[in-house]
Amino acid sequence: MTPPSSTPDLFDRLVAGARPDWSAYVDHAFVRGMGDGTLPQECFRHYLVQDYLFLIHFARAYALAIYKGRDLREMRASLNGLKAILDMEMDLHVGLCAGWGLPAAELEQAAESKATMAYTRYVLETGLRGDLLDLHIALSPCIIGYAEIGRRLAALPGALDDDNPYRVWIAEYAGEAYQEVARAARENLDRLAADGMTEARFPRLLTIFRQASRLEADFWEMGMTLAG
Repeated sequence: MTPPSSTPDLFDRLVAGARPDWSAYVDHAFVRGMGDGTLPQECFRHYLVQDYLFLIHFARAYALAIYKGRDLREMRASLNGLKAILDMEMDLHVGLCAGWGLPAAELEQAAESKATMAYTRYVLETGLRGDLLDLHIALSPCIIGYAEIGRRLAALPGALDDDNPYRVWIAEYAGEAYQEVARAARENLDRLAADGMTEARFPRLLTIFRQASRLEADFWEMGMTLAG
């Protein structure tokens, strides 16, 4: 996702500084398998269940971001993220799961995998011990990364064809509604950085971003291996 300015924004700088970790996440075998339709369907079902549990914790992270907000503008920005999860993404996810034979009751009763626990607790712990910028850096690989993955996959020949079982997932994250969520998240990072980041702090933020990106890759790997 290229910003309108030729000057790299904070997210671009983070990606550039974490290129191996970022590439391992956005170009994971799980992602490639969705693009060409070769991902085993049992892997995708396992991922869907865990992603539902994942979203619940990310909603909690946005609730924490509201609490961490220093003024109404920051609180409203975090509220928009919370509403995007609770009012859009969760409903879309439940509908997607239903199409894969996974009723809501089954999702609610599922046990969290180790990868789900590791990633979501890392984000929450980062937000609890840090400030709003730390928290949004930890959230950004998921929010902005899924938009990049969706857009990349949608551009592949055949990715959105009827015979690709993952076309609905791809279309959801490539769609304009979700792309706008990601654009807003990027802009929010820049607003927070303008008020709370020094160059001396950037390496610490990069460490958070790299760890979150690695945990994202681990989440795909959990789906690939059906790990608990």
